[in-house]
Amino acid sequence: MQMPIRHHISDQLLMAYSAGQLPEAFSLVMAVHLSMCDECKARLGAFDAVGGAVMDRCDVVAMDTGSLAATLAKLDMPVKGTPSQALPHVQSSLPAPLADYIGGDLSAVKWRSLGAGVRQAILPTDNTASARLLYIPAGKAVPDHSHRGTELTLVLQGAFHDEIDRFGPGDLEISDEDINHQPIAEAGEACICLAATDAPLRFNALVPRLLQPFFRI
Repeated sequence: MQMPIRHHISDQLLMAYSAGQLPEAFSLVMAVHLSMCDECKARLGAFDAVGGAVMDRCDVVAMDTGSLAATLAKLDMPVKGTPSQALPHVQSSLPAPLADYIGGDLSAVKWRSLGAGVRQAILPTDNTASARLLYIPAGKAVPDHSHRGTELTLVLQGAFHDEIDRFGPGDLEISDEDINHQPIAEAGEACICLAATDAPLRFNALVPRLLQPFFRI
Protein backbone atom coordinates (compact mmCIF):
# COMPACT_ATOMS: atom_id res chain seq x y z
CA MET A 1 0.00 0.00 0.00
CA GLN A 2 1.35 3.43 -0.95
CA MET A 3 2.29 5.68 1.94
CA PRO A 4 0.43 9.01 2.23
CA ILE A 5 2.18 12.10 0.90
CA ARG A 6 4.11 13.74 3.74
CA HIS A 7 6.13 16.48 2.04
CA HIS A 8 4.08 19.20 0.38
CA ILE A 9 4.42 22.49 -1.49
CA SER A 10 5.35 25.42 0.76
CA ASP A 11 2.93 28.32 1.11
CA GLN A 12 5.46 30.62 -0.58
CA LEU A 13 5.71 28.42 -3.68
CA LEU A 14 1.99 27.77 -3.77
CA MET A 15 1.20 31.49 -3.69
CA ALA A 16 3.73 32.14 -6.45
CA TYR A 17 2.21 29.34 -8.54
CA SER A 18 -1.29 30.74 -8.01
CA ALA A 19 -0.07 34.17 -9.13
CA GLY A 20 1.71 32.75 -12.19
CA GLN A 21 5.12 33.94 -11.00
CA LEU A 22 7.13 30.70 -11.18
CA PRO A 23 9.49 29.62 -13.96
CA GLU A 24 8.02 27.06 -16.34
CA ALA A 25 10.13 24.23 -14.89
CA PHE A 26 8.96 24.97 -11.35
CA SER A 27 5.35 25.28 -12.53
CA LEU A 28 5.62 21.85 -14.12
CA VAL A 29 6.73 20.31 -10.82
CA MET A 30 3.91 22.12 -9.02
CA ALA A 31 1.31 20.93 -11.54
CA VAL A 32 2.47 17.31 -11.27
CA HIS A 33 2.46 17.38 -7.47
CA LEU A 34 -0.99 19.00 -7.43
CA SER A 35 -2.30 16.23 -9.68
CA MET A 36 -1.12 13.73 -7.05
CA CYS A 37 -2.00 15.60 -3.85
CA ASP A 38 -5.56 16.55 -2.86
CA GLU A 39 -4.33 18.46 0.20
CA CYS A 40 -2.22 20.89 -1.83
CA LYS A 41 -4.94 21.15 -4.47
CA ALA A 42 -7.35 22.34 -1.78
CA ARG A 43 -4.80 24.84 -0.45
CA LEU A 44 -4.28 26.15 -3.99
CA GLY A 45 -8.02 26.75 -4.28
CA ALA A 46 -7.86 28.92 -1.17
CA PHE A 47 -4.97 30.97 -2.56
CA ASP A 48 -6.78 31.35 -5.90
CA ALA A 49 -9.85 32.62 -4.05
CA VAL A 50 -7.78 35.19 -2.15
CA GLY A 51 -6.14 36.32 -5.38
CA GLY A 52 -9.55 36.72 -7.02
CA ALA A 53 -10.81 38.78 -4.10
CA VAL A 54 -7.76 41.06 -4.32
CA MET A 55 -8.31 41.57 -8.04
CA ASP A 56 -11.96 42.48 -7.42
CA ARG A 57 -10.78 45.33 -5.19
CA CYS A 58 -8.24 46.69 -7.67
CA ASP A 59 -8.88 49.96 -9.43
CA VAL A 60 -10.46 49.71 -12.85
CA VAL A 61 -8.13 50.58 -15.73
CA ALA A 62 -9.61 51.88 -18.95
CA MET A 63 -8.91 49.76 -22.04
CA ASP A 64 -7.91 51.14 -25.42
CA THR A 65 -10.68 51.68 -27.87
CA GLY A 66 -11.23 48.52 -29.88
CA SER A 67 -9.46 46.20 -27.40
CA LEU A 68 -12.53 44.05 -26.82
CA ALA A 69 -13.27 43.74 -30.53
CA ALA A 70 -9.65 42.79 -31.26
CA THR A 71 -9.71 40.12 -28.56
CA LEU A 72 -12.98 38.64 -29.81
CA ALA A 73 -11.61 38.62 -33.36
CA LYS A 74 -8.62 36.57 -32.24
CA LEU A 75 -10.97 33.96 -30.80
CA ASP A 76 -12.35 33.41 -34.28
CA MET A 77 -8.93 32.99 -35.88
CA PRO A 78 -8.12 29.44 -37.05
CA VAL A 79 -5.69 27.45 -34.95
CA LYS A 80 -2.40 26.71 -36.70
CA GLY A 81 -2.04 23.11 -37.84
CA THR A 82 -4.59 20.58 -38.97
CA PRO A 83 -6.25 18.00 -36.70
CA SER A 84 -3.86 15.38 -38.07
CA GLN A 85 -0.94 17.48 -36.84
CA ALA A 86 -2.38 17.93 -33.36
CA LEU A 87 -0.96 15.88 -30.55
CA PRO A 88 -3.02 12.74 -29.89
CA HIS A 89 -4.47 12.03 -26.47
CA VAL A 90 -1.61 10.65 -24.40
CA GLN A 91 -2.20 7.31 -22.70
CA SER A 92 0.17 7.14 -19.76
CA SER A 93 0.50 5.91 -16.21
CA LEU A 94 2.30 9.16 -15.42
CA PRO A 95 0.46 12.22 -14.07
CA ALA A 96 -1.18 14.04 -16.97
CA PRO A 97 0.89 17.28 -16.77
CA LEU A 98 4.10 15.27 -17.11
CA ALA A 99 2.78 12.86 -19.75
CA ASP A 100 1.98 15.88 -21.94
CA TYR A 101 5.58 17.08 -21.69
CA ILE A 102 7.22 13.80 -22.63
CA GLY A 103 4.53 12.74 -25.10
CA GLY A 104 3.69 9.41 -23.50
CA ASP A 105 4.82 7.08 -20.75
CA LEU A 106 8.29 6.39 -19.41
CA SER A 107 8.96 4.30 -22.50
CA ALA A 108 8.98 7.58 -24.49
CA VAL A 109 11.77 9.08 -22.37
CA LYS A 110 15.19 9.43 -23.99
CA TRP A 111 17.51 8.82 -21.07
CA ARG A 112 21.15 9.92 -20.91
CA SER A 113 23.56 8.11 -18.63
CA LEU A 114 25.20 10.04 -15.79
CA GLY A 115 27.24 7.05 -14.60
CA ALA A 116 26.73 4.29 -11.99
CA GLY A 117 23.37 3.48 -13.55
CA VAL A 118 21.92 6.93 -12.85
CA ARG A 119 20.19 8.50 -15.86
CA GLN A 120 18.52 11.78 -16.69
CA ALA A 121 16.30 13.26 -19.37
CA ILE A 122 16.16 17.04 -19.71
CA LEU A 123 12.66 18.33 -20.49
CA PRO A 124 11.96 21.30 -22.79
CA THR A 125 11.16 24.41 -20.73
CA ASP A 126 12.09 28.07 -20.88
CA ASN A 127 15.59 29.12 -19.84
CA THR A 128 14.67 30.65 -16.47
CA ALA A 129 15.02 27.20 -14.84
CA SER A 130 15.57 23.61 -15.97
CA ALA A 131 13.50 20.46 -15.49
CA ARG A 132 14.67 16.87 -15.77
CA LEU A 133 13.62 13.33 -15.04
CA LEU A 134 16.06 11.36 -12.89
CA TYR A 135 16.34 7.58 -12.78
CA ILE A 136 18.26 6.25 -9.77
CA PRO A 137 18.68 2.46 -9.58
CA ALA A 138 17.64 0.79 -6.34
CA GLY A 139 20.31 1.27 -3.67
CA LYS A 140 22.31 3.76 -5.73
CA ALA A 141 23.06 7.38 -4.87
CA VAL A 142 23.56 10.60 -6.75
CA PRO A 143 26.69 12.60 -5.90
CA ASP A 144 26.43 14.64 -2.71
CA HIS A 145 25.83 18.30 -3.41
CA SER A 146 24.59 21.64 -2.15
CA HIS A 147 22.78 24.34 -4.12
CA ARG A 148 23.36 27.74 -5.66
CA GLY A 149 19.61 28.33 -5.85
CA THR A 150 16.44 26.28 -5.37
CA GLU A 151 15.99 22.63 -6.29
CA LEU A 152 12.59 20.94 -6.32
CA THR A 153 12.56 17.13 -6.38
CA LEU A 154 9.25 15.28 -6.75
CA VAL A 155 9.20 11.49 -6.42
CA LEU A 156 7.16 9.70 -9.08
CA GLN A 157 8.16 6.10 -8.39
CA GLY A 158 10.10 4.33 -5.67
CA ALA A 159 11.65 6.35 -2.85
CA PHE A 160 14.88 7.93 -1.70
CA HIS A 161 16.29 9.11 1.58
CA ASP A 162 18.88 11.74 2.38
CA GLU A 163 20.12 13.78 5.32
CA ILE A 164 16.70 15.47 5.55
CA ASP A 165 14.14 12.63 5.48
CA ARG A 166 12.57 9.87 3.40
CA PHE A 167 10.68 10.82 0.25
CA GLY A 168 8.19 8.49 -1.46
CA PRO A 169 5.72 8.85 -4.36
CA GLY A 170 4.16 12.31 -4.41
CA ASP A 171 6.59 13.74 -1.85
CA LEU A 172 8.30 17.01 -2.77
CA GLU A 173 11.72 17.97 -1.41
CA ILE A 174 12.52 21.70 -1.51
CA SER A 175 16.25 22.38 -1.22
CA ASP A 176 18.10 25.70 -1.08
CA GLU A 177 21.58 27.05 -0.38
CA ASP A 178 21.43 25.77 3.20
CA ILE A 179 20.87 22.12 2.20
CA ASN A 180 23.75 19.73 1.57
CA HIS A 181 22.57 16.19 0.84
CA GLN A 182 23.06 12.93 -1.04
CA PRO A 183 19.81 11.28 -2.18
CA ILE A 184 20.01 7.47 -2.09
CA ALA A 185 17.34 5.30 -3.74
CA GLU A 186 15.81 2.70 -1.46
CA ALA A 187 16.42 -0.98 -2.12
CA GLY A 188 13.91 -2.98 -4.12
CA GLU A 189 12.81 -0.46 -6.75
CA ALA A 190 14.40 2.21 -8.90
CA CYS A 191 13.55 5.76 -7.88
CA ILE A 192 12.26 8.07 -10.62
CA CYS A 193 12.00 11.77 -9.84
CA LEU A 194 11.04 15.00 -11.55
CA ALA A 195 13.50 17.72 -10.56
CA ALA A 196 13.73 21.43 -11.32
CA THR A 197 16.57 23.85 -10.57
CA ASP A 198 17.02 27.58 -11.14
CA ALA A 199 20.81 27.46 -10.74
CA PRO A 200 23.57 24.85 -11.19
CA LEU A 201 24.11 22.43 -8.33
CA ARG A 202 27.25 22.68 -6.23
CA PHE A 203 28.90 19.22 -6.21
CA ASN A 204 31.33 18.40 -3.42
CA ALA A 205 33.50 15.91 -5.34
CA LEU A 206 35.87 16.84 -8.18
CA VAL A 207 34.67 14.41 -10.88
CA PRO A 208 31.00 15.52 -10.80
CA ARG A 209 32.16 19.14 -10.95
CA LEU A 210 34.26 18.43 -14.05
CA LEU A 211 31.36 16.64 -15.77
CA GLN A 212 28.75 19.18 -14.75
CA PRO A 213 28.89 21.34 -17.90
CA PHE A 214 28.38 18.29 -20.14
CA PHE A 215 25.40 17.00 -18.15
CA ARG A 216 23.86 20.46 -17.72
CA ILE A 217 23.10 19.92 -14.06
